[in-house]
Amino acid sequence: MPLPAIDLAFLHDRGKPFQVIEEGGMTCVLFSEYGLPPGFTPESAALLLRLNPGYPDVPPDMWWFDPAVLRADGAVIPNADSYEQYLGRRWQRWSRHLNAGQWLPGRDSLESFMALLAKDLRKYVPETVR
Repeated sequence: MPLPAIDLAFLHDRGKPFQVIEEGGMTCVLFSEYGLPPGFTPESAALLLRLNPGYPDVPPDMWWFDPAVLRADGAVIPNADSYEQYLGRRWQRWSRHLNAGQWLPGRDSLESFMALLAKDLRKYVPETVR
């Protein structure tokens, strides 16, 4: 499934390398190096987004990192303790789900989903780093 033009424009405008890969009926958007906020280890990791065939009418769900992203202080990140195999790699799954009405087809896009992802990451930055 090709990405909508609005998503491709957003990805190109970010100026960071990305790949779009089809696997198992899903469209995978792979960022080889996604910078993480201070307070996490490593400082960057590969980020994987998997889009269902109904995207953008069906919202994205969850994201994955390789290597695993941990808090530098050792505190547990909720719902980030499962691992799955995609694209020939082992990925740490961050199980995150949008609430009803949080995704509006025709308005939301990868840009808004990645903003939610970034907001979620900031939520787990240790107090001492904020």
